[in-house]
Amino acid sequence: MIDLHLHTTASDGRLTPRALVERVAAAGVTIMAVTDHDTTAAVAEVRRLAAGHGIEAVPGIEITAVEHGRDVHVLGYFMNPDDAALAKLLATQRARRVSRVQAMAERLAALGLPVDITPLLAAAERDTGRSIGRPQIAQAMIAAGHARDTREAFDRWLGVDGAAFVPREGPPIEDVVSALHLAGGLASLAHPGKTRIDARIPALRDVGLDAIEAFHPDHDAQQREAYTRLAASLGLLVTGGSDFHGDPAHGLEPGAMSLPPAEWTRLRAATAQ
Repeated sequence: MIDLHLHTTASDGRLTPRALVERVAAAGVTIMAVTDHDTTAAVAEVRRLAAGHGIEAVPGIEITAVEHGRDVHVLGYFMNPDDAALAKLLATQRARRVSRVQAMAERLAALGLPVDITPLLAAAERDTGRSIGRPQIAQAMIAAGHARDTREAFDRWLGVDGAAFVPREGPPIEDVVSALHLAGGLASLAHPGKTRIDARIPALRDVGLDAIEAFHPDHDAQQREAYTRLAASLGLLVTGGSDFHGDPAHGLEPGAMSLPPAEWTRLRAATAQ
């Protein structure tokens, strides 16, 4: 199995790098990529631990771009995790995340739903490579008794239409794609069925987008087929994975969505060009 979309506690995953690798190994995944949000902090440890289980782990990341006030996630693969320019971009991204968490906590307090984000902010200050965001606010809401689970927290307060939502600031998609290329990586549009910017994909291909994440748990069989066909028609590669976070509310496991081996072969071959 090939799972190129996994998260750890370096961003909004619930498992440490070690626990994730053990979970991945138990699931029978043989090729993996950790794609934490706006950070590569777990990449080196995951690659080291994965090698001990005979698993190939490639460098990965999920960077948040912003288009017309909406989040658009761009997956990066095979890039140099220590690239200086990429590191500078990601540091700015994480600083924006801290400011957004603080603003959303203030909105929750004004709504009579106070949460304690002190430990979250302290962890981000202590570990500058850690990326924080709405999922951790959701956990604070659950701890305070304001929500049953993360799904409810997002549906009622933290989602785009929620009363505590604060729009994100960030770079345009084109800048994220460029940064990944400069770091030696490939750029893939994450879960396009959720992002719903299909009309923009040809133009993004023209500015360097390399792939589309056709295989994602939020895509049904018809969508997976449609995005695979779209990628082929545009000369784009295909990526895929479970988007595993370890959140019981979603019930997904590593390998729940696997990239077909033929698509992996094409993706791997592109790095040698």
